[in-house]
Amino acid sequence: MNKSELVDEVASQAGVSKADAEKVLSSYFDTVKAQAKKGGKVAWPGFGSFSTTKRKARTGRNPQTGAAVKIPASTAMKFTPSSTLKDFLNSRGAAKKAAAKKSAAKKGAAKKSTAKKGAAKKKSAAKKATKRR
Repeated sequence: MNKSELVDEVASQAGVSKADAEKVLSSYFDTVKAQAKKGGKVAWPGFGSFSTTKRKARTGRNPQTGAAVKIPASTAMKFTPSSTLKDFLNSRGAAKKAAAKKSAAKKGAAKKSTAKKGAAKKKSAAKKATKRR
């Protein structure tokens, strides 16, 4: 989704003009950028938070030549999703329950097969011991 599509979608869902939706979205992102510049954090409960993180200066490598390259220290923007957003994206619906049942059935079958193999090993070891005597 690009900017114009986002503005159209927000305007239609909020019942406002596209110009008003664009002003609000621009103002929101300007506020996030201003807070990030100050080193602050912007949190939206149920969605997540935007914050900054500092990266130290380091030495990298040019992938073509392998020559060492100095990478300066920088500040990066970081988004941390809320647990509500994570749960929404990874919905724990009927599909997850069905998958859990299938994996439990596979584990049960694997345990039975290893138990049979273990019993067979014990029997063969007992036979060898009786033959030696």
